[in-house]
Amino acid sequence: MAKGLYHYLAEAWAGAKDSWVWDVVMKQRLIEWRREPSIVRIEKPTRINKARQYGYKAKQGIIVVRVRLRRGPFNRRRPNSGRRPKRMGVYGITTDKGLQLIAEERAARKYPNMEVLGSYWVGEDGAYAWYEVILVDPSHPAIRKDPSFTWLVGKEDDEGRRRRRLRERQRKLIERLRRKGADQSQSTQSR
Repeated sequence: MAKGLYHYLAEAWAGAKDSWVWDVVMKQRLIEWRREPSIVRIEKPTRINKARQYGYKAKQGIIVVRVRLRRGPFNRRRPNSGRRPKRMGVYGITTDKGLQLIAEERAARKYPNMEVLGSYWVGEDGAYAWYEVILVDPSHPAIRKDPSFTWLVGKEDDEGRRRRRLRERQRKLIERLRRKGADQSQSTQSR
């Protein structure tokens, strides 16, 4: 069976880290990207196969943004005294959100009239990680006419995908806590 272009692009990105050509190309890209601002609107996606998976189309109303994020340990400052080393609270501190989620939130904050379709990793070095975020403008006439974006049209006043997901997660947590409290009260009453 014949394989298409996107299949070979996906294979290239998956296995490219072993080749020296990849190292040379990515090194040049990362040198350029480090000099750019942290959020840059780009003309075309770097990984067209991933962009198409998330709904990218080369049309008005859809843009691609590359976001640069800091990498590295999130260590806190070490307290001067008063604790045993285990309780210093210096190592093993992680963020509640992943870098990709933070990249999407920053892009959405920079372009408040746009809705995030998705994002994907494009590169990293010792200090930074880069993600490309695909954004769509729900009020653009070209998007309003496109039948593949009917789910998005009319939601211009909504808060956005990431904030909706966060709100839903908070609602589920509250429900879980209520159920847990109800279960505990029933167990104490049965005693």
